Amino acid sequence: METIQSIAKGLRSQQTPEEKKFWFLLQDRRLSGYKFRRQVWIDKYYVDFCCYKAKLIIELDGGYHNRASNKLYDLERTKYLESQGFRVIRFWNSDVNNHEKLVLEKIRERLFSPSSVPPLNQKTSKGGTSSPARGEEKRK
Repeated sequence: METIQSIAKGLRSQQTPEEKKFWFLLQDRRLSGYKFRRQVWIDKYYVDFCCYKAKLIIELDGGYHNRASNKLYDLERTKYLESQGFRVIRFWNSDVNNHEKLVLEKIRERLFSPSSVPPLNQKTSKGGTSSPARGEEKRK
């Protein structure tokens, strides 16, 4: 039986050319000092790239994501991830290939924009506190 770690390792070794190119741009905190991980398992989904500190997920989509059944799956997946406190941003592979600077600028905007997710232990509108159960760090 394959483990989550072995599946993720396999996905990392079988990246698309666009994922390889994009990982080069993100790895080693190259994008504004933020740490990203690739092929991350979050609850029941693998995501292409994730910055836990900013609660930002980046997905790169090929043409197969344009099929109706895949659009529905992607929508359900995005809604679930957002319900877990993440923000999800998607780019077409062609955007990574042809508009790299614009893609990076859009990601920077998301990294520096306020999240709709309340920071840890901050009072919510209902008087409760947000949960630190998912391992995220408190924003400074």
